[in-house]
Amino acid sequence: MSTAMTTPVGRMTALARAEVTLLGRSRGTLFAALFVPLLLPFSVREAAKGMDLAEAGLSLGTVVLPASIGFSLLYAVYATLVSVYTARREELVLKRLRTGELKDTEILAGAALPAVVTGVAQSLVLAVGCAVLLDVGAPSAPHLAVLGLLLGVVLCASLGAVTASFTRSVESAQVTTLPVVFLSMIFSGMFVPLEVLPDRVASVCEFLPLTPVITLLRGGWTGDLSVYEAIGPVVTGLAWTVLGVLAVRRWFRWEPRH
Repeated sequence: MSTAMTTPVGRMTALARAEVTLLGRSRGTLFAALFVPLLLPFSVREAAKGMDLAEAGLSLGTVVLPASIGFSLLYAVYATLVSVYTARREELVLKRLRTGELKDTEILAGAALPAVVTGVAQSLVLAVGCAVLLDVGAPSAPHLAVLGLLLGVVLCASLGAVTASFTRSVESAQVTTLPVVFLSMIFSGMFVPLEVLPDRVASVCEFLPLTPVITLLRGGWTGDLSVYEAIGPVVTGLAWTVLGVLAVRRWFRWEPRH
């Protein structure tokens, strides 16, 4: 075996290549990851037309663009990884991998790499497309946009592993992912920006897992989020990420559920 293959990066890369092949055989998962995030922004666009965005200091573009990236994170990363981890566990792939050189973190990271790359690439394509078609332009605070995207990727990956821990089969993954997907789509500022919600409702929604991500992404493009105002979303997002990682270490299943 070559030296490159015995390094953590080499082992994870090899695992990621194998995962790409396996993922390509799952047409349902592949369709949801590649095409659903491209279709949902049209629904947000139509819904946003009926909102009083100007009063909230928003535009059609600053609503649709962050939502588009959020959809990519939810479907290309989160939902895909729930199916991937569940399928590999039930196929005994994870169990076999643990008997080799790979460490647990390398197995999880390597298996997640194709979904993460897909989600990031898709997010960038959607961001450019929305910026051009909806006349949003470049982000006014790019550091917030980058931070929001990175935070979203790590958070969705950890949530995917946690959800897979309680998912019995690939088929049931369509059900177990619904709470996170629908709560995020409706109450995290994707379909309905927090700025147009009643204050009490918005203050509760701020603590949902993906709300900090959407807030940072939107603030990155509008430039209206000050350093002080960004602290809250960053802390909330990091807290959810830490909780997700701890939950994975505590509950992630490496062998089939019985």
